[in-house]
Amino acid sequence: MRKLNTKTKITSKENMNAAKRLLSVIFKRHKWKLLFASLMVIISSLATISVSIFMRILIDDYIIPLTQTPNPDFGPLLATIIKMGSFLILGVLSSFLYSRMMVTVSETTILEVRQDMFNHMQSLPVSYFDSKSHGNIMSYYTNDVRAMGQMIASSFPSFVQSTMTIIMVLVTMFVQSVTLSLVVILTITLTFIMINVIGGKSSHYFLTQQNSLAKTTGYIEEMIDGLKVVKVFNREDKTLDEFDDINTELAENTTIANRLSLYLYPLTFAIANLQYILFAIFGGLMALSDKYAITVGIVVSFLQLSKTLSGPLSQLAGNINQVVLALAGSRRVFEFLGEEVEKDSGVYEKISKDENGEKVYYWHNEETGEDVKIKGEIHFENVDFSYDGKNLVLKNINLYAKPGQKIAFVGATGAGKTTITNLINRFYDIDSGKITFDGIDIKKIKKPALRSVLGMVLQDTHLFSGTVAENINYSTYDIDMDKTIEVAKRTNAHDFIKNLENGYDTVISGDTEDLSQGQQQLLSIARAEIYDPPVMILDEATSSIDSRTEKIVQESMDEIMKGRTTFVIAHRLSTIMNSDAILVLDHGEIVERGNHEDLLEQGGVYASLYNGGFEENQ
Repeated sequence: MRKLNTKTKITSKENMNAAKRLLSVIFKRHKWKLLFASLMVIISSLATISVSIFMRILIDDYIIPLTQTPNPDFGPLLATIIKMGSFLILGVLSSFLYSRMMVTVSETTILEVRQDMFNHMQSLPVSYFDSKSHGNIMSYYTNDVRAMGQMIASSFPSFVQSTMTIIMVLVTMFVQSVTLSLVVILTITLTFIMINVIGGKSSHYFLTQQNSLAKTTGYIEEMIDGLKVVKVFNREDKTLDEFDDINTELAENTTIANRLSLYLYPLTFAIANLQYILFAIFGGLMALSDKYAITVGIVVSFLQLSKTLSGPLSQLAGNINQVVLALAGSRRVFEFLGEEVEKDSGVYEKISKDENGEKVYYWHNEETGEDVKIKGEIHFENVDFSYDGKNLVLKNINLYAKPGQKIAFVGATGAGKTTITNLINRFYDIDSGKITFDGIDIKKIKKPALRSVLGMVLQDTHLFSGTVAENINYSTYDIDMDKTIEVAKRTNAHDFIKNLENGYDTVISGDTEDLSQGQQQLLSIARAEIYDPPVMILDEATSSIDSRTEKIVQESMDEIMKGRTTFVIAHRLSTIMNSDAILVLDHGEIVERGNHEDLLEQGGVYASLYNGGFEENQ
């Protein structure tokens, strides 16, 4: 058997903190529903215990006296039985109501927690998603939240009812006989010691199980996305072996976690039987002795109460696996909700002014009231950047882009081209130096405002489930079909769209294969164009399409670059030959700058790339 992942240690304090936070979430949002459910639980528990009390009353106050009376009157006995039956019916109704209420609370809580998670996810930095498996993130929304919901719907009400029943049974027992009740104290103490010890051990494995489940989900998602690559390179056998290792780890962690928790049920059952035997022996002897004020009815009542008590104790033991699983899921969810959100200390907002019948956009300083016209001039001044805070990816970057200029980046893979564009968006913050937009440090511009003036067309297009028109208008709230068609025509997308089954109303799925790569890219370009930003970033936008389609896409890109400051990460020579400036990067440094002709005359890195076959070196 493979060695299990046992690095994460779980303490009772951590479990308690997770339980407190989960309960606070539930009570904060569903206080009145929970109070009503608790009332129903109390009534249901009272009805259950009343059967045991009724047994004592039935024997001591009715059956024995009736056997000693010549002409017994069964009327009082019948009235008592009817009252008892009515109360039992009330108990059944209460049990139904609180179960129904807890299902509502459970599903509503799941809905609200998922909403909180999704809202929180929108505020997380891009770096978080770059460092986490998407399958692991999905597991928060599915496996972990569902474990929480199952506990709220079943384990929590069962725990409350069991606890209430145990307390009421103990009170009833002590009222009838303190001596016999000491037997209960002994057995309950043994039971709770077992629950604490075994539950503490299994909680570690349940958390490990949830982590393994997330790992398995992530691997499956990755293999589905890369299935074609797996088949092309005949990696099926290796993939099966890797999945077998991951799946086996999950199965082993799950097996041990459930095995530990399931030990509780037979142990609890054995202690309950021991308790019943002790009541029968000692209770019977005490009832036969004149030294104790214990009647046969009290002994029978204790025996019945013993059975009543064993049920809740068994429920607590039986639910321990679901509880610790839910706590493990809760800890993961709360850890996700505790991830640090994207910080934004900007003071500049984007505003518009009507000037001569046209909208003109400005950077507005909310503290000083200063307005700076948005033109699209960007400067990098001595910028250093590292992803891990140690190894510099960009070193002393100095560059400028004047409004309307086209700036191209070339260089080997990993030279830092895409990193520069990510810094303009503030997906990451620089280690040192300064980046300015129209003379303003971008750290002073609010991130949503900054990104609202930046359009991007990426190599990997991502479309969303919806109509073609909705995808083009992704950045807008309302669809203006006239404008949509105008933009589609301008970006060469209209011709293929009108030939689709339902034209602009054709429904596509995210990253659909119903459209060619070139058609998807044209939609991506149209989406950027309708956004109408003053700065455009084109990240190897033609690298995944054929030469014939590239010509159409290139015409579309030329259209959206007009009058805008544009940054182009080059894949093919045709993309950058007409650039105002070409920057050659090598190991995070700018080693050359100039236009196409200037760089060829210099005879440096760019000339070597060009003469050696530019496309093959990218």
